[in-house]
Amino acid sequence: MRLARVAVDILRPVPVGVLTVKTRTMRPGKRVALLDAVVESGGQEVLIARGWRIARSGATPAVFNDEPPPAVPATSVRPSFPGGHVDGYLSEIDWRFVSGNFDEPGPCQTWARPRIRLLPGEDLSPMCRALLVADSGSGISMTLDPSRFIFINVDLTVVLHRDPVGEWVLLDAVSTMGGTGTGLAETRLSDTASVVGTGLQTLLVAPR
Repeated sequence: MRLARVAVDILRPVPVGVLTVKTRTMRPGKRVALLDAVVESGGQEVLIARGWRIARSGATPAVFNDEPPPAVPATSVRPSFPGGHVDGYLSEIDWRFVSGNFDEPGPCQTWARPRIRLLPGEDLSPMCRALLVADSGSGISMTLDPSRFIFINVDLTVVLHRDPVGEWVLLDAVSTMGGTGTGLAETRLSDTASVVGTGLQTLLVAPR
């Protein structure tokens, strides 16, 4: 079986500190299975994630319409996020922008790969890299001035029609705002061969 979809609901800010993760199988099965993980801090739930696993089958054809992804630029760019905090996560990702940037409003394309491991002694799998950087779609494709507005994602849903390969993930992201306090960030995810899936984020939009 393979992990085909992960949906994360962010209940409250996840603190930097001791976290507890509880997992269970909600729906066992041979063809599909649903897994559940709850992250707690100090006995309080801060994040819930659910993942669908689907049985692998080599008998089905690959069907998708897309151009080959652009090449990975040779030069790394240090992120610049107006009024934002760049130390930590942003500085520990190797960003290679194809179009746009953190400080340029509108759609954006960038290759990304984590510089460090999440756990000592354990290499990140391509799946982990894709899930880790997919949450950046709303940040790279901002359409509002971050010094005047917040646009915080309350969730992240990633659907992958195949497992990514290699260490690079391409984020091709665009954000739209409804003028009602709600926004949507859509991110097409690719490896160096082709598109592998999509990330969606529901945004809370409000004046600062």
